[in-house]
Amino acid sequence: MKDTDFSSICLSEIGERISERRKKLGMTQEALAETADLTTQFVSYAESGKRAMRPENLLKISVALGVSADYLLTGDIVDKDLLLISEKLRKLSPSQLRIIESIADECTELFGKQ
Repeated sequence: MKDTDFSSICLSEIGERISERRKKLGMTQEALAETADLTTQFVSYAESGKRAMRPENLLKISVALGVSADYLLTGDIVDKDLLLISEKLRKLSPSQLRIIESIADECTELFGKQ
């Protein structure tokens, strides 16, 4: 595979992860652009895989989306992502936390059987 083919696939996958996360958060491209201090056109190009990003812009998007830059680049969950999730969990009441724990246990059991 040519380097240009590989880079276009990577850009496309990064764009898909940005778009999926943005939509999951209920954000528009405009809202993401504003939160990340970027233009809407830049976000659109990034999501479509048409534009490579400078590292600082990738970081701006990752912060705005509440995920690690590693996740956007590779799709892998890294320690930074787990830390972001744990910060969200700290905001829950003890009873809410136990509900989330039960859900996690059920998911572990369900997905562990596959």
